Amino acid sequence: MLFDTHVHLNIDQFEEDVEDTINRAKSEGVEWMTVVGFDRETIPKAMELAETYDFIYAAVGWHPVDAIDMTEEDLKWLEELAADPKVVALGEMGLDYHWDKSPKEVQKEVFRKQIHLAKKVNLPIIIHDREAHQDIVDILKEENAAETGGIMHCFGGSLEIAKECLKMNFYISFGGPVTFKNAKKPKEVAKEIPMDRLLVETDSPFLAPHPYRGKRNEPAYVKLVAEKIAELKEISFETLAEQTTANAKKLFRIN
Repeated sequence: MLFDTHVHLNIDQFEEDVEDTINRAKSEGVEWMTVVGFDRETIPKAMELAETYDFIYAAVGWHPVDAIDMTEEDLKWLEELAADPKVVALGEMGLDYHWDKSPKEVQKEVFRKQIHLAKKVNLPIIIHDREAHQDIVDILKEENAAETGGIMHCFGGSLEIAKECLKMNFYISFGGPVTFKNAKKPKEVAKEIPMDRLLVETDSPFLAPHPYRGKRNEPAYVKLVAEKIAELKEISFETLAEQTTANAKKLFRIN
């Protein structure tokens, strides 16, 4: 019983075989997934998948790389979508200092606006953080994001940053990188995260776990992530799967 808390079955890489991909995930014990929409093109597709499959939920938000494209109308649209019972979170939102399409100040402004919206609609938030750990933490503190809580998606920061996020009511989610042979930091952090604040994800089609690194990722592979974390924590895979699924359902308010 696994819950892949972050997938992008709504993008071109899955256009030809989305149903087969979902069936493979089900056969590997993936009982639930959240499809994350992050711009004008991917949000409607996330909603469509959530409406088609009872075990798929949607998150809607604006990706920091494309922050420069977001309008006030888009923000209103997100607010309208947030009323749908299949929408369980806002995001992914945050900061991405790797790509320079959107200036940092624009990213920060769009990030803050989405936190304000999440408080208004009472939904948790999904955080995208690339090379921006301290700025993310500072904004979450300044905007009192502990009020909404949420997920540090595909966490790649230090244990210190993770502890700051835990204090603010956030769950820490790990994806494929925790399985990489040379990925020392994610493994060290995963070991230390309390069981009741831990989540697993794939971020499909990106960041496929070992031994599929470099290939297209898919939700079925979340099992490999869970197995690795169970091994790091020296607990059974079943215990890890059960707890992370319970955590996801609690956060997303799924009965």
